[in-house]
Amino acid sequence: MAQALERPEGSWAWVVLLSSMVTQGLTLGFPTCAGIFFTELQREFQASNSETSWFPSILTAMVHAGGPLCSILVDHFGCRVTVMLGGAMACLGMVASSFCRTLSELYITAGFITGLGLCFSFQSSITVLGFYFHRRRPLANALASVGVSLGITLWPLLSRYLLEDLGWRGTFLIFGGVFLHCCVCGALLRPVATRVAAAKTSDVPHLPSKTPAPGCLAACGQTIQRHLAFDILLHNTGYRVYTLGVVWMILGFPLPHVFLVPYAMRHGVDEHKAALLISIIGFSNIFLRPLAGLLAGRPRLASHRKYLFTLATLLNGLTNLVCTMSADFRVLVGYCLVYSVSMSGVGALLFQVLMDLVPMDRFSSALGLFTVLESISILISPPLAGFLLDTTHNFSYVFYMSSFFLISAALFMGGSFCVLQKKESQGKPAEAEAASRGLPPQGTDSSEKRLCVEAASVTSV
Repeated sequence: MAQALERPEGSWAWVVLLSSMVTQGLTLGFPTCAGIFFTELQREFQASNSETSWFPSILTAMVHAGGPLCSILVDHFGCRVTVMLGGAMACLGMVASSFCRTLSELYITAGFITGLGLCFSFQSSITVLGFYFHRRRPLANALASVGVSLGITLWPLLSRYLLEDLGWRGTFLIFGGVFLHCCVCGALLRPVATRVAAAKTSDVPHLPSKTPAPGCLAACGQTIQRHLAFDILLHNTGYRVYTLGVVWMILGFPLPHVFLVPYAMRHGVDEHKAALLISIIGFSNIFLRPLAGLLAGRPRLASHRKYLFTLATLLNGLTNLVCTMSADFRVLVGYCLVYSVSMSGVGALLFQVLMDLVPMDRFSSALGLFTVLESISILISPPLAGFLLDTTHNFSYVFYMSSFFLISAALFMGGSFCVLQKKESQGKPAEAEAASRGLPPQGTDSSEKRLCVEAASVTSV
């Protein structure tokens, strides 16, 4: 059992990949259709742009902020149970939201409860891929993210169709039934990876077991350290740079998904055509994300994946400037096609770069901290853009805001990674010279300590 993770990918790994693909389409693809309901909810509750923006921001933030709690559930119950629990919670939240009478109630049901359920399903499906795939992991991540593209394509079309016939309340009720399919996807995840991880962790010495049971505060501290990788954030400079860059980037990245449809409708584009814009982005990503995954999986580019991610982020920011020039439907279609190229790179490489920067036995906890910090940006970004829109009454400033955060984040990450690589290349000749003299390389003690910390904090998946 302890060697199961070292074997080549078996046939059931592709079933797990299919399950992860569908789960990502159901979960991570759903928040992108929030813009379809933006105008309808604003009219229903007589709310401002900023107040209405809190619904998609809370929903999307919870998809990311629940990472540590998801890690704890995966640690104790495995990915199968966690995915199925998430599907049930998402269903409950959407069904309850169809009966909401105030916008505050919608924040709790469709925002908090549904978002947390989507988080459990989505992040468990991401984590399990790292244990079923090793050699083909970049390709597996890219293929799984195709599910997000399918979701982005189908969710707006389904939302527009149901909204016309059933209204937003009936549509949310139907969505509750759709999210139950996450339970089906979760049932396909064999818990073999959990047993393997448990077998591995049994070989690792656990110091707390030799000491008396810790108090409440000590237990909380151990839990936080295990499921939020603050030690990696402190010692791993690459992880720290990447996390800070992505957190800054996220302040601008989700804005087109929320405001593109109302922006097009404000400038006279038909509702069906406006909804089609998001579907164009999703449909293009169906083909572009696997290509991005194949490109990132090439051995020659393995050490340059973080630079490819930086380049995709920079292109994404520059593309958003197109919307500030014209709101003509044909121009917006061209914008969506170019935007899809950069979005596919960001989507295919986001978690793969994280896997490259941290050891897989700590990936769950590193992902937990990564997504918690992401959620802070996601929570404040749409309301901040909505406040800007209420103040200026000009959508162009929203896209300027998006471009600023994306471009500055790309420049920060690209420059920082170059500096780190230069320092690493300069350190190698010094280590080689020290080795030729029979001296221990510098930093050995800190490296050994870091490895000991990582070995003692394995998170079961």
